[in-house]
Amino acid sequence: MAAIGSRRKEWGVDALDQDLAGLDRLELPLTPAGSRLVALWSSAWPKLVAVVAVVAVWQVVIWSGWRPEYVLPSPLAVAERLVDDLSGNDLPAAIAITLRRAALGFGLALAIGVAVGLAIVASRRVRVAAASLVTGLQTMPSIAWFPFAILLFGLSETAILFVVVLGAAPSIANGLISGVDQVPRLILRAGHVLGASGWRSYRFVVLPAALPSFVSGLKQGWAFSWRSLMAGELLVIIAAQPSIGVRLQFAREVADAPGLLAVMLVILAIGIAVDALLFGTLERTIRRHWGLLEPRR
Repeated sequence: MAAIGSRRKEWGVDALDQDLAGLDRLELPLTPAGSRLVALWSSAWPKLVAVVAVVAVWQVVIWSGWRPEYVLPSPLAVAERLVDDLSGNDLPAAIAITLRRAALGFGLALAIGVAVGLAIVASRRVRVAAASLVTGLQTMPSIAWFPFAILLFGLSETAILFVVVLGAAPSIANGLISGVDQVPRLILRAGHVLGASGWRSYRFVVLPAALPSFVSGLKQGWAFSWRSLMAGELLVIIAAQPSIGVRLQFAREVADAPGLLAVMLVILAIGIAVDALLFGTLERTIRRHWGLLEPRR
């Protein structure tokens, strides 16, 4: 303490506090954090440029006369139709029905996928028996399940949810299995030394360490479930439930090209929004918690 006091007197400042503050700066982000507006703009402008580029190419194709406008309408015609549909009641109601099915199907797939994944990683015998089967189910096209689902449940919402769960659950299970398998042994040994054994090892060491890979499995599972849901709504039309897929099918049957493309834009926007707002936020939170570098944008 005397040495510290003499150092303070010699420099005329609190040198110890400065040293500690310098060490604390190691915890700060590698890049200075700007304002939220600047960060939002830096993330948004590349996406806006990509949208403008796609619309420009689309308009050039229209000008080329490759297809008549009643088959391939212009971006302006589709945008006007989309605004009109969203201002009414039919399209918002269809979006609500589809999102309800997506949430229910993905929730069931999440519960089943996690249960299957935990059973496989917890038992060597279960792994030998079921791991290859789960991978095989993941590789099957979702559309191949619909004839069987319709045979089992008829033209009902249960048939759609059945295929959604089969499409998403294997990806979620494999994401959890891959994450647990990639946990470094050093982390497991450190947890064992600190007293984490049995279920406590899984609760406090293995599962948190497997989170990055598990989130990747969740994203893949969402992609499979969303595609399965769209395929199901095209094939299984239920009375009094005008979902997005039903509107897409009806627009095709009456050759309503602007309406068809407007619904396709809604499907694309929902997929992008869920990925960016839900899984993107989850990934950033995990990376920040783990002290990992943010991907370059």
